[in-house]
Amino acid sequence: MSTNASPRYHPLSVALHWLLALALVGMFVLGLYMEGLPFSPQKLQFYNWHKWAGISVLTLSFVRLMWRLTHRPPALPAAIEKGMPAWQRWAHHATHGGLYALFFAVPLLGWAFSSAAGFPIVVFGVLPLPDFVPVSPDLADVLKPLHKYAAFAMAGLVLLHVAGALKHHFIDRDGLLGRMAWGKR
Repeated sequence: MSTNASPRYHPLSVALHWLLALALVGMFVLGLYMEGLPFSPQKLQFYNWHKWAGISVLTLSFVRLMWRLTHRPPALPAAIEKGMPAWQRWAHHATHGGLYALFFAVPLLGWAFSSAAGFPIVVFGVLPLPDFVPVSPDLADVLKPLHKYAAFAMAGLVLLHVAGALKHHFIDRDGLLGRMAWGKR
């Protein structure tokens, strides 16, 4: 079924979507890579970069949420909405809701873990952030796996989101993916 999937998302929505997508993929890959490294100055540098990127993701997520709350996204075209089974509409909304929740939960859990472990966050080496929680090795032991599991949950939702977009593009051929594409149609 080929339908015109206009209107498209606002260019700022598109920019925030793809910037956050790239940041999340980069953070996830860096997180996996650095976790297995032996203790070294390089590992400490990677952890700092990961924390800086986490604060950037948190900031971008806040900007994206404020934009979304003040600029309604375009509705699904009626033909696409009508052609989707109820479970797909539910999955669409649940995936987006889960992603938005995890955009905040993952970096906040990381910040809390870093604070509890006694490692302050100094963004770009110049902007010290307040501790999110008091130093507590016991709390750090609880927060570290929570941060990791939340990151894996977000990665799973990202994969589900990508799979849905690719299904609409290659199987349904309904033009839905083009609404979040760069440039002109």
